[in-house]
Amino acid sequence: MSTSENESLDELSFARLVGERLRQIRQQKKLSLSEVESATHQEFKASVMGAYERGERMISVPRLERLANFYGVTVDQLLPRDKQREGDTQSQSAAPTKLRIDVAKLSLREGKEFKMLERLLRMIQVQRQDFNGKVITVRAHDTRAIAVILDVAVDDVGAKLAELDLLFVPPTA
Repeated sequence: MSTSENESLDELSFARLVGERLRQIRQQKKLSLSEVESATHQEFKASVMGAYERGERMISVPRLERLANFYGVTVDQLLPRDKQREGDTQSQSAAPTKLRIDVAKLSLREGKEFKMLERLLRMIQVQRQDFNGKVITVRAHDTRAIAVILDVAVDDVGAKLAELDLLFVPPTA
């Protein structure tokens, strides 16, 4: 199979997973497709929502955000669950559930991905009101965004950060 065929299959699989998640949320909200259409003043037509839910169409990010607002959930709740987000109960996973990143080292790095990662970590620090500034422990759900920034699979984030020498290693006594 060619690379483009593999990418198409991956996109179809992802579209189906997104669709399943959209259906789950709609059903949890006890809404029919036609009720969604009516309540959104036909912004989300029942036929289009059905196509999204069957994985026949991909929903755009702006529309996904509007749908999340309509359902009263965050955008990430409309995305398929991955193993790391499902819980840190899967101890057999190779990826650590928490990573300690050396923000001081990161701030010395040049490059777009490092600056983006630094901004993400600063945002997490602000949310937690944790301003020690030297090290931040990111949780399993944070690694998804880091994976996107570093262009690696979620399970490879720890290894990539180690390769980049960005994991905090406490001094030995």
